[in-house]
Amino acid sequence: MAQVIVVGGGLAGLSAAHTLLERGANVLLLDKQGFMGGNSTKATSGINGAGTQSQQALGILDNVKTFFEDTKKSARDLARDDLIRVLTGRSGDAVNWLQDRFGLDLSKVSRLGGHSQPRTHRGDAQFPGMVITYAQMERLEDLAVSNPDRVKIVKKARVTKLVKDESGAVIGVEYVHGGNTETAHGPVILATGGYAADFTENSLLKKYRPEYFNLPTTNGDHCTGDGQKLAISIGASGIDLEKVQVHPTGLVDPKDPDAKVKFLAAEALRGVGGLLLDSKGQRFVDELQHRDYVTGKMWENKNHPIRLVLNGRASKDIEWHCKHYVGRGLMKRFDSGEALAKEFGVAPEVLKKTFEDYNQSVRTKKDPFGKKFFQGEWSFNDIFHVAMMTPVLHYTMGGLEIDPESRVLDTNGKPIPGLFAAGEVAGGVHGANRLGGSSLLGCVVFGRVSGDSAAAYLLQAASAAVQKAGGRLSALSGQLGSGAAPAPAAESTPASAAGAGKAPGGEYTMEEVAKHNKKDDVWVVVNGQVLDVTNFLPDHPGGEKAILLYAGRDATEEFNMLHDPKVIPRYAPDAVIGKVKA
Repeated sequence: MAQVIVVGGGLAGLSAAHTLLERGANVLLLDKQGFMGGNSTKATSGINGAGTQSQQALGILDNVKTFFEDTKKSARDLARDDLIRVLTGRSGDAVNWLQDRFGLDLSKVSRLGGHSQPRTHRGDAQFPGMVITYAQMERLEDLAVSNPDRVKIVKKARVTKLVKDESGAVIGVEYVHGGNTETAHGPVILATGGYAADFTENSLLKKYRPEYFNLPTTNGDHCTGDGQKLAISIGASGIDLEKVQVHPTGLVDPKDPDAKVKFLAAEALRGVGGLLLDSKGQRFVDELQHRDYVTGKMWENKNHPIRLVLNGRASKDIEWHCKHYVGRGLMKRFDSGEALAKEFGVAPEVLKKTFEDYNQSVRTKKDPFGKKFFQGEWSFNDIFHVAMMTPVLHYTMGGLEIDPESRVLDTNGKPIPGLFAAGEVAGGVHGANRLGGSSLLGCVVFGRVSGDSAAAYLLQAASAAVQKAGGRLSALSGQLGSGAAPAPAAESTPASAAGAGKAPGGEYTMEEVAKHNKKDDVWVVVNGQVLDVTNFLPDHPGGEKAILLYAGRDATEEFNMLHDPKVIPRYAPDAVIGKVKA
């Protein structure tokens, strides 16, 4: 079968690509970044699913109907029911697919804000978004090496135009790669993400939500609404573009409090029992309410800074996250209530009363802020993890209007032939407010739906070609069978396949490594190897700051918390310049 062009290498694009391959189609994946993954790798809470194998094993009585109702309520009845049915109805199958096909551990299930049942899945270690995305990314890159006739990946390829034929069908794209403009042919799946970092001259954010334009964001600088703008320029319909989600818990770096890009505090931290306290050490909101509600209460409260506090039990339940945030200097640990009160600048009796009042709510299930789900009582004699919070631009619910088959609709409500959309680029799924845990879910569900639809579209096009040619087999040349898809003029191969990185050479003392600690000259040490990561900074999916924090230092512990050891030889072999001198 001929190729489908997938634009975007985040989880939505990867899920679409794997589904296309399962359906027999060939894939050309074009990614704007030098390192695939997008914002999907940053997702910290997990992926939703109703009626999953993991829920059944834990005795959680959840179902699609309940998930549908929770989603519709969160959306303020502003999302499309047909799209919610797809999202929730295929959610259990999506989670099971990830576990069965990619061997992922998604056995832990928690309850996030706005959910009436625990349904957000993650494993024991690492950020679930990173684990899920890396598994698909590595599988696809391996296939690009073992079966290049079926899979081609081009990184640092910026799509500039959707190509249409005389009938108005999308038949390909133009893209810029290595300074050259290339053309690729085939139906197109857009999976380019949202526009919550769209601070460009023609910003969708500024056009539709100018009051949010100066807020910090959790998004990488690639999230500038490229797919939305490309499709709207050829007649696609945009929907809910004014619906932009501000997440209540962005982590404030005490060393750089005004940073434009902020790291997200996983909603799971509140899901395991974390409390939001103002500068007077008092609660002011149900921590498990919808994101927009919590954000509004934070803005209403004039006693800043707002802090998220976890007690010992909650810290243990989400230990990996706490260790990661502490390592990045975004969270502090305190070994007593007295030390915590000192951090707040209040008398110990103030926090004792806050905890006593909360414990009364736990016992009576009557909370002054309306909280319904609790994780046990609090003790003043405990350990605590604490971080300062601020609302941040996080997710754009608006995007391209699609139908339940992920086909992009035009301004007359009709599908544009050959054009599909999946993930955050598509609108109408989440209405006014997205539930936590549904971003990864939307990527996987609609990635798979778009893959199914694009493969069916190819098959229909091939069938039409046969009929038009009177059944001559020659009409299928280059479209069916085992023939290779049209090759792009310039393509990118995974580093592991390229075979050759620099052979580790010299030996360096830690004193010498420490001298290379600036943005234009960055060395780090990982597992005894010295890496020059200066050129890799722009491509790091976690942002430059994640690397610069360890510039000139040994980053082994933090690296091993987040990554599999094969990441370096696969994605950055040329960065290895030697080893640490004993």
